[in-house]
Amino acid sequence: MSESKSGRSMRIGELSRRTGVHERLLRYYEQQGLLHPDRRPSGYREYTDTDIAVVRRIRTLLAAGLNTATIATILPCLRDDGDRLIPTCPDLIADLRNERDRLTAAIEDMRTSRTALDAVIASAPEDVAAAART
Repeated sequence: MSESKSGRSMRIGELSRRTGVHERLLRYYEQQGLLHPDRRPSGYREYTDTDIAVVRRIRTLLAAGLNTATIATILPCLRDDGDRLIPTCPDLIADLRNERDRLTAAIEDMRTSRTALDAVIASAPEDVAAAART
């Protein structure tokens, strides 16, 4: 493999092994504009150590409940500080607060749904509830 300004280059299989992310997902991240590998004349994707950090950022943001379209817009405004992501663009804070508010509303909607299901379950006649437990 060749050297680049971002470190040693690697193919998708090695990036997959080093990040724990399946090759198929890495290709999906590229399709979504989240990863931008170089291409060799043979067509093979070529990644660097920098891409490992990008994949880790993507995984962190996905785990936080963000979708790939949102991640694509905010990814350039984040940097790593150990295990934390640090916003580097002023507008990003407002965007992240909006996403947090969206998640909070979704959680509240799910709690309401769970409460409604609990009420239906609790209203089951004892013989039906007993049969369901066995």
